[in-house]
Amino acid sequence: MTGFVIRNARLLGEDVVDIAIDNGVIAAIGAGLDASDATEIAADDLIALPGLVDLHTHVREPGREDAETVLTGSRAAARGGFTCVHAMANTDPVADTAGVVEQVWRLGREGGYCDVQPVGAVTVGLGGDRLAELGAMADSAAGVRVFSDDGKCVSDAVLMRRALEYVKAFDGVIAQHAQEPRLTENAQMNEGPLSGELGLTGWPAVAEEAIIARDVLLAEHVGSRLHVCHLSTRGSVELLRWAKSRGINVTAEVTPHHLLLTDELVRSYDPIYKVNPPLRSADDVAAVREGLADGTIDIVATDHAPHPMEDKECEWSAAAFGMLGLETALSVVQQTMVDTGSLSWAQVAEKMSANPAAIGRVGNQGRPLAVGEPANIVLYDPAATRVVKAVDTASLSRNNPYAGLTLPGNVVATFLRGIPTVLNSELAKASV
Repeated sequence: MTGFVIRNARLLGEDVVDIAIDNGVIAAIGAGLDASDATEIAADDLIALPGLVDLHTHVREPGREDAETVLTGSRAAARGGFTCVHAMANTDPVADTAGVVEQVWRLGREGGYCDVQPVGAVTVGLGGDRLAELGAMADSAAGVRVFSDDGKCVSDAVLMRRALEYVKAFDGVIAQHAQEPRLTENAQMNEGPLSGELGLTGWPAVAEEAIIARDVLLAEHVGSRLHVCHLSTRGSVELLRWAKSRGINVTAEVTPHHLLLTDELVRSYDPIYKVNPPLRSADDVAAVREGLADGTIDIVATDHAPHPMEDKECEWSAAAFGMLGLETALSVVQQTMVDTGSLSWAQVAEKMSANPAAIGRVGNQGRPLAVGEPANIVLYDPAATRVVKAVDTASLSRNNPYAGLTLPGNVVATFLRGIPTVLNSELAKASV
């Protein structure tokens, strides 16, 4: 056979197996597989996971190619173990037409590092006034199924209801950036004793929670799918838990930075820690970890938000919101959820592959590691440690909040439909 044979990998962190890849699919799983004419991958002590899927990535192209491009963003994704990312719509021009989403989709296909699935805007120009061409984007070659004004909230309840009703026709989902704008005017950080101490305008938890409460009721009323972006507070977790107990069709994501970092870091006034929604309290961090562990929160999504240096290396009030996340996501999840005993590796595969693929309706991704399935595979070394360096990235930007921290684990290989997009050359040797 031709292709690859991965030797002695721990499938989902459990059984040690060989995995044969041929013609882009998993051809066999077992022990002592024949490797004639194949390249062998020495995967001793490595964990084999399905290719990760990110439901929330900013690739900035078109319009802000100084911060990121589809190519550099997808390279960063591959280095993080992702084989599919959903590219958010807040580009310039905004991805609110079939033409723009198809452009992003085609750039991803040309790059070949991972599938790039565009997210369509809910409103024209993210203006919040009238619905964008949702049906046209859904019918385009990109086949858009996720729509979001992320970066801005669809704050008009009537417009949000109409969007939820509209996407039912093609099984779409509205991904809401839950932020009541009037409650967050000029907000700079999480509202609490620390914001008062630092003299920074507070960002109250209720600004997020009020929109979530409204939208789950709207979703229930119209019988449509709602997804909550970057959930960050204890109250939000409780609202989501209540909504699911009522059978409301709602899903939610938490970011790696909201699983690990707290608002105490803002004491430094370093804009690297300025993000939307803001870093929250230690109690909120504990609550979102609990919500992810018990299934209230469905997925981990990176909200990878690259910015050029001049937009971050400035005074706090003038700095842009956002952090890098693709290349460190799996390590942060290992540290906060796996090493603490809150999730198994099989559950990580659900939260970072199967579930986001299901929400985004990308049927060729998030598939199990089984014979006949696409060979979207990540090999991960959980025993490795690394000191994160801002310059060690495939991204064009350097706004990495983990720079200088020691994180566990390392992605050593990523396969997209049997093609290695990341591969440590020391692991591979041709069979003779």
